[in-house]
This record gives sequence, structure tokens and C-alpha cells, in this order.
Amino acid sequence: MPQTLVIVPCGGQKVWEKNPNHGPALAQDAYTGAPFRVNRAYAESVGDAWVILSAKYGFILPTFTIPEPYNVTFKRRTDATATVDQLRRQIRELVLDRYPHIIGLGGKEYRAMIEAAFADAACALSFPFSGLPIGKMMAATKAAMTEVR
Repeated sequence: MPQTLVIVPCGGQKVWEKNPNHGPALAQDAYTGAPFRVNRAYAESVGDAWVILSAKYGFILPTFTIPEPYNVTFKRRTDATATVDQLRRQIRELVLDRYPHIIGLGGKEYRAMIEAAFADAACALSFPFSGLPIGKMMAATKAAMTEVR
């Protein structure tokens, strides 16, 4: 039985920046920045499964198709920003609470959304790199992967 789900934050850098005519992209391929790539590698090495937390779409599977570029962040909320209620609905739909251990990656905004969304779930949440500046977070994430191998 799968034990660990890793939640990877989406990224600001997307495939459309280098190729504006790219068209729809799978979520796992849409985010192209270094933080996303490091977090994805970590998720694939330590988790039984992983999902992306998109500020626009909420919890999405890596195979979710993103139709076009967007720029939505939890730091600057708009009507397009995913809500805690939406995230809770997605937890039920995707049965994300079936994992007893959930590792959340990303900054404080992502941590706050994950904690709020899973507040009523019987899952153990951990945020191993929480509170670190982005550079140190990436270094710690890379180091943690080498310990797993």
C-alpha cells in the first residue's frame, strides 16, 4: 500500500516562456524552473506518488493538461487563485488523504495552503525544508535525495 505522497509546488517559469507557441502541456512538463525540477526529482525519489499544487488549478496530477500559460500565485490572491475549499474538494476527488504520510514542499504560502486543506484529514504532514531561503531549500532537497539513494 502506498505510504507517502509528495506535494510539489508549481513554478513561475513555464514552458511557454521559451516557446510561446507550445500549446497545451502536461503539468509535469509545463513547469521548467530549477526549483520545480529539483522538487520533482525529490518527489520521484522519495514518494510513492506526487501531485503538483498549482495556485490556479489546485492539486493536479503530473499528467493534468494545462491548456495555456498563466500567472497566478498564492502570494497575490485573485479570483483565479485556488481556495482551501477547492483544495479540500480535490483531496476527496483524488483521494489524496489515503496516504498516511504527506510531504509538502515549497515556501510558506504553499505550506499554509496544504495545512489548511488537510486540516481534517488523518494524515501526518511534514515539511522538511520549510522556512529555508530558496537556495538553501534547493540544496537541502538535493542533499536529501542523495541520502535516499
